This record gives sequence, C-alpha cells and structure tokens, in this order.
Amino acid sequence: LEEAAADLGAGPFRVFATVTLPLLAPGITAGFLLAFTLSLDDLVVASFVSGPGATTLPMRLYSQVRLGVNPEINAASTLLIAAVGLAVGTATWLGARRGGRATS
Repeated sequence: LEEAAADLGAGPFRVFATVTLPLLAPGITAGFLLAFTLSLDDLVVASFVSGPGATTLPMRLYSQVRLGVNPEINAASTLLIAAVGLAVGTATWLGARRGGRATS
C-alpha cells in the first residue's frame, strides 16, 4: 500500500500520514491500553523500582485505600474508568467505521 501510494504521487509524509499511521493505529492503541493496564497491576514492582522520592499512581492509590476510602480515591477511580471506557468506545467506533468502509 505504501509503494502504491508513492507510485501514485504521494510524498513521504503523505504516505506516512494516510497509509502507514492508520495501519499502525490499532496496534499502537492496543499496546498503550495493555501497558496502562499492566502498569496499574504491577504495584510490587513499582514499589521496588521507584526511587525514594517517587510515588506512582498505583502506589498512591494503594496507600490511601489502606487508610480508608475517601473522595479522592472515588474521583481517581471514576477518572480511570472513564478514560478506559472512552478509549474502548473510541476504538470500537473507529473499528466499526473502518469495517463499514472496507465493505462498501
């Protein structure tokens, strides 16, 4: 596809923006979501790897939950769920849109 776009007169940036990047987008999005999910799960690794002054989001949430649930934990959880829901919804919408275009 890239060679065909270049043969039809598209420049290197145009080929990247219109052919390569849309083909890579699902893989990049899936990698981002997987890395984000795994980073929230690796509390033990984060506690060993982080420096003395650094606190990651999972470490902060876990330490606050041990003391009791407060409105900050509820707000952070709501934002995380909304961000993941928005990302999944956008990915589904883009996949349906791309699927509809391929069949037409």
